[in-house]
Parts: sequence; structure tokens; C-alpha cells
Amino acid sequence: MTTIRMNADAAGAAIGKGGLLSMAVAAGLAVANIYYNQPMLGLIEAEFGQAAAAGIVPTATQLGYALGLFLLLPLGDLVDRRRLIIVQFVILAASLVLAATAPSALLLVGASLVVGASATVAQQIVPFAAALAAPEKRGATIGLVMAGVLSGILLSRTLSGFVGEYAGWREMFWIGVPLALSGAGLMFATLPRHRAMSPLSYPQAMRSLVALWKRHPALRVATFVQAMLFASFTAFWTVLALYLQGPSFGLGADIAGLFGLVGAIGIVAAPLAGRIADRRGPHFVVWAGAILTVLAWFVFGLWASIAALVIGVIVLDFGIQSALVSNQHLIFALDANARSRLNTIFMTGMFLGGSLGSAGSAFAWAHGGWPAVSALGVAFAIIAILARVAGQRVRTPISMP
Repeated sequence: MTTIRMNADAAGAAIGKGGLLSMAVAAGLAVANIYYNQPMLGLIEAEFGQAAAAGIVPTATQLGYALGLFLLLPLGDLVDRRRLIIVQFVILAASLVLAATAPSALLLVGASLVVGASATVAQQIVPFAAALAAPEKRGATIGLVMAGVLSGILLSRTLSGFVGEYAGWREMFWIGVPLALSGAGLMFATLPRHRAMSPLSYPQAMRSLVALWKRHPALRVATFVQAMLFASFTAFWTVLALYLQGPSFGLGADIAGLFGLVGAIGIVAAPLAGRIADRRGPHFVVWAGAILTVLAWFVFGLWASIAALVIGVIVLDFGIQSALVSNQHLIFALDANARSRLNTIFMTGMFLGGSLGSAGSAFAWAHGGWPAVSALGVAFAIIAILARVAGQRVRTPISMP
């Protein structure tokens, strides 16, 4: 009973539906920043005339996000999450100014690294929402916030595609500055204060990541599975604009951005997956998400048309988001007092997978075109399924909230 009272007290005040919606919006505003560059790669390359440097901008952003997840996310267990979230949004706005004013492709790569690191504020919000949720509604709560994250991921491409095509890629980063500051204001107005969940110092918290990794086999399985699925996801989106601009289609960045609207249909997958995970268990949803990812790549690879891309994007986003929500449901049940650190491990692994997918797809595109990218995407998804099979006997113990 004492532990339960301590945890409840540390979690701070509960939050209503309006507050959760605000968290979803803010999370979407944050994560959008790591995807603005993807539809605009052709424009960035045209300005700087350095295809190799411009091509690693998405990879640098993903790596920055992975570094931010590893170095910054543990702070969520150690300090007031509300204050931390607001400060990170302000830093994000400053990093976007650096990207908008970068005088060379190399400096844009450096700025992209900082944008990625500071955009991890989105993943400070997710475990905060889980901490404020009742255990029987945790899947639905995570699903709602992750729907906001998915909205940011997908709609960011639509916005940046149009802004880049008709105003310029620098203007897109300038637009991101007030959006990030609005996220800070929204969280200042709606979030409750949240006392630290752990008495550990920062060095102790970082060392504890190793212990958490060793202690929880379910965490290892979930992290690797999601890393491979996200590699498959970023493999598609990294080269989509280049594929559409090629001789097969001859379409611009604005059309590449429109595919974000198509994928936004998958927004409904996150809350739906959360509710199914609450009822049937998250393992079932992870399986379904991985299988859908494989099916999406078969559509991409075997049917070369805009219709195939539209159908495949919808299936791909349903699959990836369903698995993500359910894997987070699994890991947040492992230790109520270490949710930020568990999310650190999980999301760092996932975005390292994303970086692998971005780099791998750029290489595959350069050496084998779209068929090679499709083969790579299928391979990542099949590896995820095999990892889920290998970890099938792993059971997730449920800790007290």
C-alpha cells in the first residue's frame, strides 16, 4: 500500500480528456520537425549542389533524435516533467532557427542533428500520459497521444512539401519556430506539475539503463521488433520524394507531401490498437502490425503505380502504428517508476532502426532503385517477425501503477 501511495503522489494530478488532447497535439507538433526535410530533399540538393550531403540530412535528424532519446529521456523520471517539456520546446524552436539560416549543406546536417535531439520532447509527453492514466485505460491513453504523434509525422510531410515547393525549404523551418513555441505554451497552460518518480541522480539513472535492459527480456524483444519495423517505415519515406520525382512519375515535392494526407488515414490505428490491446492483449496487435508491414511492401514492390503507393501507405501506417502503441503498452507495464527510462531504451532502439532504414534505403536507391528499396523494406519487416517469433515465450509482468 505504501508503494502505491508513493507512486500516485509522485504522478501528480490526473488529467482530463481535454488535457490528453493537448498532449497529443503538442507531441505531434514536436515530432513533425524530424520529418519536414524528407519531401524537400530535392530542393535542398538543388540549392547546395551537394547530393551526398543533402541526402544524409534525414539520417542526421534521425540520429539526433536517437541521441536525444538516450541522453534526455531519462530526465523524465528525475525532474518535474512539465518544466522539462516546456524547456525542450523552447530549445527546439532555437534549433529550427539554426536550420533555417544554415549557409551550407554541412551546417544544415549539423543543425538537423540538434533539431532531432530537441524534438524528443514528444517522447517526454508519452510516458507522462501513461503515468497519468488508469491502468485499465493505459492502452487507450497511449493510443490517443500516439495518434497525435502519427498526425505530426504524416501531416508534416504534406505541409513541408507544399511550403517547400511554393515558398522554399528555409521557409518551412521558419514556420516550425512559432509552431514549437506554441507547443511550449500549450503544455504550460494544460499540464499538471509532476514530481520526480525516482530519487536517482542523472549518472545513476543512466547506469540503470543497463540494469533495466538486462532485467526485462520483454523490453529487449519489443525494442528490437519496433526498431526493425521502423527501419522498414523510414526506408519508404526517405526515398519517396526521389521516387516520385524520377522518370516513372515526374512529380514534385508537393505531391510527395500529399502522401502524408493519405497516410493520415492511419491515425485511427493508434487509438484503435490501444483499445484492442487493453481488451485482447498487446502481443496480438504487435503480430498484426508486423504482418501488415510486410503486405504493404509487397504492394509497393509488385505494383508500380500511384494507386499502389496510396494503398501501401495506408497499410504501412496502420501496421507500424499498431505495433508501436502495443509495444509501448508492453514496456510501460514493466516498471511504473522507470517509465521514462524504459521509453529511453525502447525509443532509442527504434530510432536507431529508423536511422538504419534511412541510410539503407538511400544506399539501395543509389545502387538498385525502387526494387532494391522494396526488397530492403520487406527484409526489415521479416526480421521483425522472426524476432517476435523468437521472443514469443517472453511474458510481461505488470507492475503497480
